[in-house]
Amino acid sequence: MKRSVKFSKVNRKNALPGRSVRASRTEMIEVALPEDANPLGNILGGRVMHLIDIAGAIATHRHCHRQAVTASVDHLDFLNPIRVGELIVLESQVNRAFTTSIEVGVEVFSENFITGERKHTTTAFLTFVAIDQSGNPSLVPPLIPKTHEERRRYREAGERRKARIAARAKRTN
Repeated sequence: MKRSVKFSKVNRKNALPGRSVRASRTEMIEVALPEDANPLGNILGGRVMHLIDIAGAIATHRHCHRQAVTASVDHLDFLNPIRVGELIVLESQVNRAFTTSIEVGVEVFSENFITGERKHTTTAFLTFVAIDQSGNPSLVPPLIPKTHEERRRYREAGERRKARIAARAKRTN
């Protein structure tokens, strides 16, 4: 049985107006340089992770217009290598906003800037927590998904959050 998810234009807990997914969408492009590569000419995974964190943070800031910190990296898959000389293209967007936290999805592509060929190299899901000037969690605006794809990502983000909370409870017991 499929459950219906209600999308509110206002977070009733904090009365902040909702924002669209489109408002958070970010594309970031870097050139893959030799100093970021291993001896095989592939960009180091740690460098890609650093760029993913930045792209995720930008999407978060665009959504909530507050300072935010990375709380967790839920999932990260390296699918294909990025070679020196290729472009590293990162696309990020908010998948769901909770009370003080936000899940962001980041997809990474390598692009041959001569031929334009793109390969999907990495997918990651990160959680950020908005903070106030004292470093305490701060309320975030709700997300208003409009398209079928945005609603799918919204639902899946809720499922991942439940799994994270269950895993955390298991670790602390």
